[in-house]
Amino acid sequence: KKAVYRHYTDETYSTEIPKPPWLGFLGPILRAEVGDVIVIHLKNFASRPYSLHPHGVFYNKDSEGALYPDGTSGRNKNDDMVPPGKNYTYVWPVREEYAPAPADANCLTWVYHSHIDAPKDICSGLIGPLLVCKEGMLNTYSGTRTDVDREFVIMFTLVDENQSWYLDENIRHFCTDPDSVDKEDTVFQRSNKMHALNGYLFGNFPEPEMCVGESVSWHLFGMGNEIDIHSIYFYGNTFISRGHRTDVVNLFPATFLTTEMIVENPGKWMITCQVSDHLQAGMLGQYNVGNCKSGISHPKMKGKQRHYFIAAEKILWDYGPQGYNKSPTMCKLDSELYFTQGDNRIGGKYWKAQYVEYVDATFTQRKRLSEAEAHLGILGPVIRAEVGDTLLVTFANKADKVYSILPHGVIYDKASDAAPNVDGTTVHDILHDTALGKLLVSLEPGAHVKPGESFTYRWMVPESVSPAAGDPPCLTYLYFSAVEPIKDTSSGLVGPLLVCKKGALNADGTQKGIDKEFYLLFTVFDENLSRYLDENIQKFTWRPFSVDKEDKEFVKSNQMHAINGYMYGNQPGLTMCKKDRVSWHMIGMGTDTDMHGVYFQGNTIHLRGTHRDTLALFPHISTTAFMQPDHAGIFRLFCSTLHHFARGMNQIYEVNSCGNKDPSEQPYGMIRTFYIAAEEVEWDYAPNKNWEFEKQHLDAGGERHGDIFMNHTENWIGSQYKKVVYREYTNGEFVEIKARPPREEHLGLLGPMIHAEVGDSILIVFKNKARQPFSILAQGVEIMDSGKQLQVPITKPGEIRTYRWNVPKRSGPGPSDPNCIPWVYYSTVNFVKDTYSGLMGPLITCREGVLNEKGRRSDVDYEFVLLFLIFNENESWYLDDNIKKYLNKDPRDFKRTDDFEESNKMHAINGKIFGNLHGLIMNEGTMTNWYLIGMGSEVDIHTIHYHAESFLFKVNKSYREDVYDLFPGTFQTIELFADHPGTWLLHCHVSDHIHAGMETTYTVLRNIGTIVCQ
Repeated sequence: KKAVYRHYTDETYSTEIPKPPWLGFLGPILRAEVGDVIVIHLKNFASRPYSLHPHGVFYNKDSEGALYPDGTSGRNKNDDMVPPGKNYTYVWPVREEYAPAPADANCLTWVYHSHIDAPKDICSGLIGPLLVCKEGMLNTYSGTRTDVDREFVIMFTLVDENQSWYLDENIRHFCTDPDSVDKEDTVFQRSNKMHALNGYLFGNFPEPEMCVGESVSWHLFGMGNEIDIHSIYFYGNTFISRGHRTDVVNLFPATFLTTEMIVENPGKWMITCQVSDHLQAGMLGQYNVGNCKSGISHPKMKGKQRHYFIAAEKILWDYGPQGYNKSPTMCKLDSELYFTQGDNRIGGKYWKAQYVEYVDATFTQRKRLSEAEAHLGILGPVIRAEVGDTLLVTFANKADKVYSILPHGVIYDKASDAAPNVDGTTVHDILHDTALGKLLVSLEPGAHVKPGESFTYRWMVPESVSPAAGDPPCLTYLYFSAVEPIKDTSSGLVGPLLVCKKGALNADGTQKGIDKEFYLLFTVFDENLSRYLDENIQKFTWRPFSVDKEDKEFVKSNQMHAINGYMYGNQPGLTMCKKDRVSWHMIGMGTDTDMHGVYFQGNTIHLRGTHRDTLALFPHISTTAFMQPDHAGIFRLFCSTLHHFARGMNQIYEVNSCGNKDPSEQPYGMIRTFYIAAEEVEWDYAPNKNWEFEKQHLDAGGERHGDIFMNHTENWIGSQYKKVVYREYTNGEFVEIKARPPREEHLGLLGPMIHAEVGDSILIVFKNKARQPFSILAQGVEIMDSGKQLQVPITKPGEIRTYRWNVPKRSGPGPSDPNCIPWVYYSTVNFVKDTYSGLMGPLITCREGVLNEKGRRSDVDYEFVLLFLIFNENESWYLDDNIKKYLNKDPRDFKRTDDFEESNKMHAINGKIFGNLHGLIMNEGTMTNWYLIGMGSEVDIHTIHYHAESFLFKVNKSYREDVYDLFPGTFQTIELFADHPGTWLLHCHVSDHIHAGMETTYTVLRNIGTIVCQ
């Protein structure tokens, strides 16, 4: 049983307006142009209160449709919930400030949903699409699009029926023995988590139909929880998303995307989520492309025929060939779990499969790897093509299982389709014969290659798959075996593929204008899912018959956090010269924990017109980035997702002088000096408990989600913890703390906001007032005085040390960045523990001339910094102290239950939960910049939603949104013009994070002579 929004012809609610079958349980598509006013008459025929809250349009307080403590009453509160049997009218003007930006698609994808308890309301079914279009895009009479041939809307989400308001009813109605059901049972809960497209799974999604040659707008959005990381793959065709050519896009809870496709490849093609767990659980459907238009001709390939000879071979792979933990700053204990053999431990060597290149079709002579390819590791050979080329890939299966090669980013017909084929069959188990039960599928002959056989694939690179105008000259993709995609890729069968603009490649296949190319695959190779698990147990464990494959520690020991199949600094070949023009081709793969923030220490990268030192990677997502290193040295390259870093996903890259001397010390403009101490404090995440209580009181049917985080009991610490923070002092005596002005009240736990311009030098005089050794290191800038060491100098308790950071041009905003961009500084003695203990702060670098004489921005009215992080107090240096002080117990004897550990995970914005972050105040009609910072671990996926306002963010060009996606290592400036007076909700849209208190409000003051002092 679900609740859904339905569309009726008039106020009698007697005649329903039909909707296309592929919409599933979504509400009707609402469309409007800029300048229109949307009026919704909502009647509640359900059995409990609901509301209607929109994204992407303007509303006054009486039409927000969202329940939270915002200080309103009367008429302005009536919109928050519509009781059963009652009506309410919502009015949403589509103002100019919500218009798609010039670079945006013609119609932006937004949603509307009930917002009393938003996670539960949405899981119950109350959500629908809202499309906001540029003027002139809609037919005046029908309201349909005039600029595209077809449009489709798909929501990808794990619908958690355990969170539905109707769970008890569904148990009573559908379970054969309702009284025996344990709602906390993990197997029961898992059975209610539906990995769905518009409410359909396992190929039951009604197929969208289209014709070759048509223009199609796909409106895609995600919803849900921490595991709702989706990599949506359209087989058979490519599309444009925010100016970027691709065939895979990422969706997260409340991510809204419009992608534009010109369909050119006939056939039935799959739409899947390539995140392994989701694929296995049935998150796939199909779309059908017919040859239904006359006069459409297939593109002629006038370029080269490029022939590759690739074999799949079974190999013995070593994740640590140079002697295991080579990482100089890593604890050797961390690596023992993965590298130690034992009675029931495999160790660091595994049987795997690998793509290997040969010189010709006889497959007798391997192609020798050049020095430039030494870093490739487990990856197959790099396949390269330019627009106009045809790729002929002859694949010989020299391994012992059936395998295939399926590419992203190119066009192939059904004869070369190596995917699990779904033509004319149901899609039940094309994926995982053990988990879902075997169902045979009709396969095209040859595309799946048996051991000892071979097949030649024909892939085309027509103009329609060319990199877009704002793309780099070569797009990075991957190819992989797709007979059983999860097992095949876990076994090792993956390689890189480049699709380049015409004329971008040299005769030998290397890129013009590039001195070094590196291809890096970031994935947790889950050897538990490999085709060779049983063989590996037999060969490498000392007592194979004693192995329990379900044992948690055994499972964990086989999850290899690797870069190209190497862990803990074991990867060879990452060497380059100073001033080299370097292209990094980054590939992601895996499951919902494969959220990687790839960090380049010591240098910045150029990413679609922006300057960064970290990029986000997800399964089947590929990115091209550029670097020109300016200093010789040994630097680290690692995943900044905290647990991935500790579990071995870190390597070393080396920049050699190669005759280029380091520049003599160039004169830096201004030297900006800051006196900062690390000091221990008693920190309260929620000094005021009223927010959660008031929300609970308003929604009488709701649950008390905040108790576990805020209540102090004999087994829960509560909201107060001992922590360590960076605090600014007035001078080097470290006696007087520098008072924070009102504009910095919102910083909360964060250290001081450090500003600098390109050309400046920053001196940090740092005193360690804590009892633990700490340090201070900033990302993005040039770190001086550390030589070629990988270790940042440590400051012992009581010591004072000076750190110097320079801000060269590469550390400032890129050509398409805003005027100032954020970085972060933190302690690196123990990256994980130091971070969770509280040592973090923002560094803002600006273009020359942007800062005034006080070191503040002169080009905006307000600037705010927000860190979204689940502070895991279980991993703080001070956990034992907190158990002693707040529970009055001996930490050695204290039983640390799952509930206790959960109670210490504080879902905080700048260290505050449940509306306790204050100081986000601005005047109406002002320009604000917000620096959003993501840090943390696999659970730190945050989708930041601003009620009542939209904003612009820049990646090559400006794009409009009201939700921004943040991950560990993501730092972004958003530009928000504040023009809607009121107190508005600002929160993470991830369901669990809402319930755990990752919410606050910001206030836009009406201009009636009220001025906020800055």
